[in-house]
Amino acid sequence: MNYKNQIVILVFFLLNTSLFSQQKYWVFLTDKDNTSFSPKDYFDPKAIGRRIKNGVPIDDISDYPLNQNYIHKISEIVDSVGFQSRWFNAVLIWADENQLSKIKNLNFVKKTQAEVLIPQLTNYKTIKSHNLNIDFWNIRNKQISSLEGQLFAPLKIDGKGVRIAIFDGGFPRVDKDSAFIHINTKNRIISTFDFSKNKEFVYYSNTHGTMVLSNIAGVYENEKLGLATSAEFLLAKTEIATEPLAEEEYWLAAVEWADKNGADIINSSLGYGVERYFREQMDGTSLISRAANMAFDKGILVVNAAGNEGDLKYWKYIGAPADASHVLSVGGIDPYTDYHISFSSYGPTADGRMKPNVSAMGEVVVVSKNGAEIAQGTSFASPLVAGFAACVLQIHPQYTAQQLFDEIQKSASLYPYFDYAHGYGIPKASYFTQKKRSPIVATFQFRKKHQKLLVKILEYIPSKIGQKEYLYYHISKADGFLKDYGLIDVYQQNALEIDLSNYIKGDIVRVFYKGYVSEFIIQ
Repeated sequence: MNYKNQIVILVFFLLNTSLFSQQKYWVFLTDKDNTSFSPKDYFDPKAIGRRIKNGVPIDDISDYPLNQNYIHKISEIVDSVGFQSRWFNAVLIWADENQLSKIKNLNFVKKTQAEVLIPQLTNYKTIKSHNLNIDFWNIRNKQISSLEGQLFAPLKIDGKGVRIAIFDGGFPRVDKDSAFIHINTKNRIISTFDFSKNKEFVYYSNTHGTMVLSNIAGVYENEKLGLATSAEFLLAKTEIATEPLAEEEYWLAAVEWADKNGADIINSSLGYGVERYFREQMDGTSLISRAANMAFDKGILVVNAAGNEGDLKYWKYIGAPADASHVLSVGGIDPYTDYHISFSSYGPTADGRMKPNVSAMGEVVVVSKNGAEIAQGTSFASPLVAGFAACVLQIHPQYTAQQLFDEIQKSASLYPYFDYAHGYGIPKASYFTQKKRSPIVATFQFRKKHQKLLVKILEYIPSKIGQKEYLYYHISKADGFLKDYGLIDVYQQNALEIDLSNYIKGDIVRVFYKGYVSEFIIQ
């Protein structure tokens, strides 16, 4: 080997050693001294209106920019400075251990933290290519009718005036496909941004975002695939197809951008857990989950897919940011059985909070590069609920994010019953369109016999062939944490028997059947 070749190899080795010795870190700053902020110049008018409605200050310190003198001093130490988060008063840097040590010694640095990686698109699979058969249209009808979406149509409720941000991996053909022509011709795509490449163009890459948008606002063969066909949209590309572990900064940057641009609702069909976290870390404390809660605090409803890990033996749980307390997490329902679809992730969170919050169909018709397909995933249950939420907000524009969150839960098919597979069930339009609801009539009664609790169906009528009448039940601790839960297909009057000796005093048995919920407290 000659001398020149040795030099080339040495330089290559040194460059790679330097590269791999660096890591990405968040640097959290102590204050925002000597910064200024003009809300009217920074925020879209819709953002200001949303904050006023939600009682959120329009000049909160979390919205102020970072102190650029601090950023300049940091940039003199490190090779690269990235995204600056106003909400967390933090900046991303590339640094080696020596540089990081110098950063930590700066008097305006509060702490540093190694970067956590971005959640991935919740995986999905295509069931079959576009084929206008009975199954295709039956599934399409079910994804709308399960939410009672047909009740919105006569009232011209279609999300008009509501702004929805979608975070995803790309939106190819959304600017050209006939399924979205009603959006484009009305200029209802307000803004777009690709945070991975720092540019506005998002109509390329992963078709997942196109599919997701179609379940909010797509129209195929003159049939709605989602309920909010007249909503406005902010499209954010936060995922990189060729880099499975893309940086967390894209999602965090997108949520601040969505707030700035007046989003009322965010749909995020993303989930992260099994490849990065232990089960006990799914407690809403990750940076991305905290950011989702901050968006809620600023008046934005964040709707997030529960995840598709329900079939995994080693991980079947809700991930981040669906584990955030103020995220409306959405599980999946099987359109053929009308209960939990097998792959949909289960709650609760690691700290015992109920998740998912609600559910929607997990097998749906979506617009894709092939025209339309049947696909599975909580990725598509989530936008169905996001579109539903936009319709509710059109009916009740005065609703705060908290009211919208609460009322959607109350509208759900199982409420006030819940479990860790279905949440409160499927949101129902009739809760918002009917001025007076029919009184709920008792459909069963409890009978205690020794240490057995019997659930007896009143006026039992055998179901017709093909019809299912499910009875849902759970046994909870006094604090609401579920010890057991399940559902049964009712085929006899004595529908359920519970052995009370397996539980303790104060535990609560709750049962749901045909809209009626009752509870029995174990003594």
